[in-house]
Amino acid sequence: MNSAWQGRREGGGWFALWLIRCIGLRVGRLPARLLLYPITLYFFLRRGPERRASRTYLARVLGRPARARDVLRHFHAFAATTLDRVFLLAHGERGLRFEVSGLDALLDALAPGRGALLVGAHLGSFEALRALAGRAPQIPLRLVLDRQQTPALNVLLEALAPELRAQVIDAAQGATAVMLGMGEAARGGALLAMLGDRARATEPTVPAPLLGAPAHFPAAPWRVAAALGVPVLLGFGIYLGRDRYHLRFEAFAPRIDLPRTASARAPVLAALAARYATRIEEQLHAHPYNWFNFYDFWAAPADDPYLRTAADAACRHAGAGGTGT
Repeated sequence: MNSAWQGRREGGGWFALWLIRCIGLRVGRLPARLLLYPITLYFFLRRGPERRASRTYLARVLGRPARARDVLRHFHAFAATTLDRVFLLAHGERGLRFEVSGLDALLDALAPGRGALLVGAHLGSFEALRALAGRAPQIPLRLVLDRQQTPALNVLLEALAPELRAQVIDAAQGATAVMLGMGEAARGGALLAMLGDRARATEPTVPAPLLGAPAHFPAAPWRVAAALGVPVLLGFGIYLGRDRYHLRFEAFAPRIDLPRTASARAPVLAALAARYATRIEEQLHAHPYNWFNFYDFWAAPADDPYLRTAADAACRHAGAGGTGT
């Protein structure tokens, strides 16, 4: 079964994405940005679930009921970062401005040559992390992404940068293949980047407070870090408006060690998820329109048949006799 976010169809379709890409590359970024206004209005009118999810989130982060213009601003920020993915792959940093903080922490983590895990979120532009290549070209970057979630967009982006596919470890290919790919990349000293705020349907989750209510985060990033024995950092590509982004890196843990038994492991995972959620919340308060999870992020597992609880996952795991990380 799909989770709530996996079940949402890709917005726009092949033709709309192709049209945006062609117009953007032929006439330039500024004229293409003008198209974002009718596109934003279209999705505001046509995508009710996303509109309601945006209102729910914005009410939490703004501390007041969200107005229609708040939701439109939220949708516009998402559309702008999606458009900029085209220009990042086609032209690199040209026409965009990037501030970078925490690069020293990133280089220190990678210094031993054992690789590192960079955990991000659907917060700003994960694609903006590719600008790192211009600041630290010596760092091999591998992205762990689910290519099946937005197939039309991925095909169009990979047409712009064919080398993109070689940099991606496809999360849809199964846990064993993903771990083998990540392990090989880590041994080569790569920076492994993955998103840590959405769990797939078959993954166990860990509850942690976010904006005043419990949310369910995947346990996978912390289990992966423990299995690989690499340092963990957090990374966010915050969209500041117009042509500006802030790439923010910060050290999270020099190493993660997890107990072997499920009962002892649960509180450790909960503490890690809580720390991660705290860092996300700080960014959300500073940049509220950068949150691009357009579904009910706080839906309790009992209310959503497509979400699995950490308890259910632990029971299944224990029943199978597994205790490893």
